[in-house]
Amino acid sequence: MAPKRTKKSAPSPDPQGIFAGMTVFLIENGVQSLRLKIWKEKLVQMGAKIETQFSEKVTHVFVISSDALSNRVDEDQLARFEGHVLLYRWLEDSLAAGEKVSEEFYTLKVDPAGFDIPDPKRNSSGYDEQSHCKRIKPSPLEIKQTNEERKGDIETSFASSASDTEPPSPSSISSSPENLSSTQEKDIGASTSLQHSPPDLNKDITEIFGKLVNIYRALGDDRRSFSYYKAIAVVEKLPFKIESADQVKGLPGIGKSMQDHIQEIVTTGKLSKLDHFETDEKVRTISLFGEVWGIGPATALKLYEKGHRSLDDLKDEDSLTNSQVIGLKYFDDIKTRIPRHEAQEMESLLQKVAEGIVPGMVVVCGGSYRRGKASCGDLDIVITHPDGKSHKGFLQKYVKHLKEMKFLREDLIFSTHSEEGTDSGVDTYFGLWTYPGRELRHRVDFKVYPRDIYAFGLVAWTGNDVLNRRLRLLAESKGYRLDDTGLFPATHGSGGKRGSRGTASLKMETEKEVFDFLGFPWLEPHERNL
Repeated sequence: MAPKRTKKSAPSPDPQGIFAGMTVFLIENGVQSLRLKIWKEKLVQMGAKIETQFSEKVTHVFVISSDALSNRVDEDQLARFEGHVLLYRWLEDSLAAGEKVSEEFYTLKVDPAGFDIPDPKRNSSGYDEQSHCKRIKPSPLEIKQTNEERKGDIETSFASSASDTEPPSPSSISSSPENLSSTQEKDIGASTSLQHSPPDLNKDITEIFGKLVNIYRALGDDRRSFSYYKAIAVVEKLPFKIESADQVKGLPGIGKSMQDHIQEIVTTGKLSKLDHFETDEKVRTISLFGEVWGIGPATALKLYEKGHRSLDDLKDEDSLTNSQVIGLKYFDDIKTRIPRHEAQEMESLLQKVAEGIVPGMVVVCGGSYRRGKASCGDLDIVITHPDGKSHKGFLQKYVKHLKEMKFLREDLIFSTHSEEGTDSGVDTYFGLWTYPGRELRHRVDFKVYPRDIYAFGLVAWTGNDVLNRRLRLLAESKGYRLDDTGLFPATHGSGGKRGSRGTASLKMETEKEVFDFLGFPWLEPHERNL
């Protein structure tokens, strides 16, 4: 006789938990039920009490948006409320940090006269993060008028340098990633014209942290590299000049050690940790080699152990691959940022070239460009076709045409799987390109996805790294594995280890469906600079 299976009891509430003393009212409008259940369990486990009705006992109200608030709570009650009205994101970030983060950037301010509620990301100092990101979308006519001369010059320049090749005829068709069924109504501007312009009043801090990101990445310490990356995203958005670390205490991603670093920088203008790295020959050399495209931490260490100390030393190193040799040759070029207006022009041109090869192809520039940044390190181009089959074999023709136009200049990686159906049917090309009239090389990545997994590719190649990591962890907490090719049920690992992914992905048409399934608040591309 099989033993009786006992029901697993929920963990006991912790009276000293991080949410102790909070009496919470949760506004459920717009929140996925599974996600709400998890939040309730975490709140109770960590010391909070949950009220089912809004009353004077409540100290904190959580809401997904101001609209949901006004639809659920009586105006008079809310006007008299002396507690805290917070976005659910505060709860998420506090759980991730293991402590209550500052409420400053998550508070919804309620006007006593009624529901004149500022944007959720505005704080008492008047800072509105969204106002630095959002721009009024120009009309197609305005875009055409401001860019027509520039685009014409670009196409003429490419045409004159091509050998027996003409660029496709100008087309008014552009592409929206979320509406692939109608090529007549596509509009790239809907997802790419909103520019992200954080105040970045603390460049003395973000520049030092940026150097540490690269150093730790080159040393293979991804955890530390990522921690500085997260801190940069928080610090660059602050609407004030930091004069003391106390001003950033409690912010997401700014723990005790990061506060100490910030205090040292604002006090002395430098950071001893960075000074140490920059004077340590081994660290300095490995970091430098790691900045060469194609050279990872292990290879950088081997090159150092061979006695190499400079990039010039590597020029005679016969163990380098062809891609690494190219990365070394164009080291300074590749590190040069691409202005936003040039990236926009190239996206438009690449869409027209694709349309001339296979009508209806969808070409979107992802990465920091799609997130609205003023410049980008490379072009991340995500491609598909709405019919689910015309993408097969497209990349070979596309690359050939772009080489004939003298757009593509050097190859780094080229792998095709769409026709064989291997590796999820994704085709990949990494290479170097030049802007017309210049020889300066920039990096470009082409990823061609089957239509049924395109949404996952678009999420992954838009980023940023912080968001992608959060989405992956959230997927794992729900028993799934997320990558750029799909969302897969995870198999059970042994010995507490993480299981591998299943073979079949869930089907999702849009990025929003991916966010909704995982229970993560929807973010427009320009809102993903976390």
